[in-house]
This record gives sequence, structure tokens and C-alpha cells, in this order.
Amino acid sequence: MKISIIGAGNVGATTALMLAQKNVADIVLFDIVPGIPKGKGLDIAQAAPIARFESRISGTESYEDIADSDIVVITAGLPRKPGMNRMDLLKTNAGIVSAIAQNIARYAPHAMLVVVTNPLDVMAYVVWKFSGFPKQRVVGMAGVLDSSRFRHFIAETLNVSVEDTQALVLGGHGDSMVPLPRYATVAGIPITQLLPHDTIMRLVERTRKGGTEIVNLLKTGGASIPAAAAATQMVEAIIRDTKRMLPASVYLEGEFGVQGLFLGVPIILGRGGVERIIEIELTLEEHKALLESAADVRKGLLEWEKTGQGKTRKTRPRIPV
Repeated sequence: MKISIIGAGNVGATTALMLAQKNVADIVLFDIVPGIPKGKGLDIAQAAPIARFESRISGTESYEDIADSDIVVITAGLPRKPGMNRMDLLKTNAGIVSAIAQNIARYAPHAMLVVVTNPLDVMAYVVWKFSGFPKQRVVGMAGVLDSSRFRHFIAETLNVSVEDTQALVLGGHGDSMVPLPRYATVAGIPITQLLPHDTIMRLVERTRKGGTEIVNLLKTGGASIPAAAAATQMVEAIIRDTKRMLPASVYLEGEFGVQGLFLGVPIILGRGGVERIIEIELTLEEHKALLESAADVRKGLLEWEKTGQGKTRKTRPRIPV
């Protein structure tokens, strides 16, 4: 198997390392900055004897080297800075990602695509549109990361093992994301039986602001390690065909009452990509919150289309399933 990672920044390089440690495939690390992908690839490769992995890693500045990739992970784009929200990156990153998508379609037309670049849900749409890939082969990484943050905060508050926690966060990857306390558990026990309501709401809000909290602390960059871990989990599910049920941003055509958007919902992820969307039962309040989150994503999508970038390709190219 061959995995290509587009973008050799903190998220891309960390994803390369984590995937190498899984020994699931050979890895190509791509970036347009001269020397960076080869340097980081070599740096990771030299850890192999100590970390005991056999995956081969190479760095490149040429799209030709991603040819015949089975999976491509897209992390390229500007990171957030203090005072910025994810939508502030929209115009610049959309231009970067649209060019990447077209190059992937040229050199790796049968690959599965995992999108990490922010604003995530709009960027997943851009990748889908400019690659021409079927919707099953384009998936955005968001819900796995946001759910991991929720799980961490739950474990920290209750002083329990994170391994015993489960959580589910749906919606767009932004401040209107929808953590679902009813579906959050510790060893199968709902957190609604373990924590008072005001504490749960505090954890929900901290989950929504989890990325911003890290950006404000770091000052010069955003979160990278949990994003890389989330992308790695998704790639492993595809390669090993484990049929993991994970929250991820996928193209919806009426599911949950949402049409024509990428949005975070529960899916089955395997070798076929997005193999199934799971329409779980939501309360009226939860469904309203999900639709409000979808409205935020649609607003971002409309803002992108107003820039004229969305009109560059009026029809999607046809790529075989």
C-alpha cells in the first residue's frame, strides 16, 4: 500500500510518523517548500531502527511521486493564529486545496482522500468538487478529533481512564459543532448519570473551543498531534478495512435533513471509503443544533463561491468509482 501526505507541516509530518509506526504502508511526504519534505522524511526514517517500524518514507516536491497512491491525506494550508477562526482561512486555503485536488486526480485517480485542512467541511467540498471523485472516496477528518477532545475532558473531570470513555461530536468542525452528551459514556454509563448538567455543559463548550484554546496558548500555530492521530485512525480503518464507526465529514444528500454539504455525521469507514452513513436518533434540540451547524457550513461555502473560485470548474470531472 502507498499513502501520500500533502503538506509537510506539523500535522503532515506527525501523521507520517504515526502512520509509519503502524507499519501499514509506504509513505510519500509532499510539500512545495524546497527541502522541507525530504528533510522531514529523512528525519522520520532515521527513527525507524529505534521505533521499530519498516515503512519506507520519502519526501518530494513533485506531484509525480504520489502516482498510484491508495490513500492521500491533505493537510496543506495556512494554520490558524490567535484571533482567527477556521473560516478566516477560507479564501487562501481553498485556492491551495483546489490545486491539490486537481493534481491528485491527475496522478492518483483511484485514491481515497482524507481531508484535514481548515475550514474542514468547506475544504472537503472543494476537494470533492475539484477532484471529481465519487463522494464515497472523499472524507473530512473532524469528528474523530473533536470526539477525542470531548473524551479527554470527560476523563480528566471524572479522573478515569480515557480508554473507558466514548463520545460523539457531530456537525461542522467549528464553534457550532454538536457534542452529544446523551451518547457520551464511561464504561457504558452515560455521563448524564455521572456529572451534573452544568459541568457537562462546561465540557461541551470547552470541546467546541478546544482548537482555539490551543491556538491561543501556542501563539504561533495550532493543534497538530491530535489531528494527526485522528487522521491516522481513519487511514488505518481504510487500509485494514476494519469498518470502524466514526464521526466524519461526508457529503450529505438528504441525510439528517441536510442537502449538498459536507458535514460531520457517524459513518462506517473501510476499504470502500464511506461505506455507510448512520442516521442515529436525535432529539428535537439536537437536530436543531445540527441544522444550525450545517447553516454555518453553508454560509462558508457561499462565501467561497462568491470569491469566484467555486466557479472555476462549473461541472465536476468524471472519475471512475
